[in-house]
Amino acid sequence: MKALVISESMWGNTHQVADAIAAGLAERMQVDTRRVDDAPPAIAEDVDLVVAGGPTHGFSMSRESTRSDAAHRGAEHPSSQGLRDWLEHLPADGGKARIATFDTHVEQKWVPGSAAKAAAGEAKHHHLSVIARESFYVHGYEGPLLDGEIDRARAWGRHLADLMTG
Repeated sequence: MKALVISESMWGNTHQVADAIAAGLAERMQVDTRRVDDAPPAIAEDVDLVVAGGPTHGFSMSRESTRSDAAHRGAEHPSSQGLRDWLEHLPADGGKARIATFDTHVEQKWVPGSAAKAAAGEAKHHHLSVIARESFYVHGYEGPLLDGEIDRARAWGRHLADLMTG
């Protein structure tokens, strides 16, 4: 089985989570990890699982305006397109692949909105079967990730692989 992990990140936190998820997946599956700027325009036929994630900006996936704001604040990894852009431009029929979505956002008891939830909704518009979504937490706007989040991301990757390989 083959997985494709796509991530968008401003401060590097979401890329760290994506890499940890990929490491967990790689224990049981072949994995290709891409930053959203290098993501393929369509999901290849041999991909069984897409894991897509980005930071929560403005209670959803990033937009050009929120990426610009992050860049003005000194973001280390601003991308030219966001996860929203990549998902919106997928072909109408995403193919046989299943998808899991994740996000990073500030540590709060309740945050109204989630990039993972919005990405799952967009994926459904492309007829992709959403199997899971998860949030990972950072300290403040820029991070770093909370203690234990990398281990939790790796474990989530293993869990996704188990869901796929049964």
